[in-house]
Amino acid sequence: MQSESARVTTAQEARYRIQYPNSKTRAVKIIALDAPSAQIIDELAKQPWSGATFFRALSFSAESTPGRAGEGLSSWLNDLAGRTLDLVGEVASSDFIVVVSAAGEDARAVSVIADACTAHHKTLVALVVPREGATDADVTASMGHLRPFARMLVIAHDADYIAAMLTALRA
Repeated sequence: MQSESARVTTAQEARYRIQYPNSKTRAVKIIALDAPSAQIIDELAKQPWSGATFFRALSFSAESTPGRAGEGLSSWLNDLAGRTLDLVGEVASSDFIVVVSAAGEDARAVSVIADACTAHHKTLVALVVPREGATDADVTASMGHLRPFARMLVIAHDADYIAAMLTALRA
């Protein structure tokens, strides 16, 4: 009698195998919530990605005040080329959203992104990056802002860790 492993590798069993890859590229939107995170994603964006698009939240930008009368969420994101984009439209066209925040920086902008994710039934993944000189209290404070909104919350040690996470998420 053949073992189970030997039996499933026979030509007779091969006809039941699916003949195409079992995973496809995902449309992943990566949003930096603060200036230090924007520097990190600027570097990450230079790497080859299948379905990742990188943005900066304008909540930390001196040139924009999200929520200002008449602006709403249509001017809440910048792509890396500096074009202003519609947050809700970007969330709607994604498979999930990844936000990146440096420890000790203001991460409260995540609540606006989380509202758009909830409205479009998208998963929000949050990454906290401990920056040079950040204390455990800084990391804890940033996590406190992100935890209520993120389905997955990760402390990413550096840009390489973020790149590995995005690769694992098929970005």
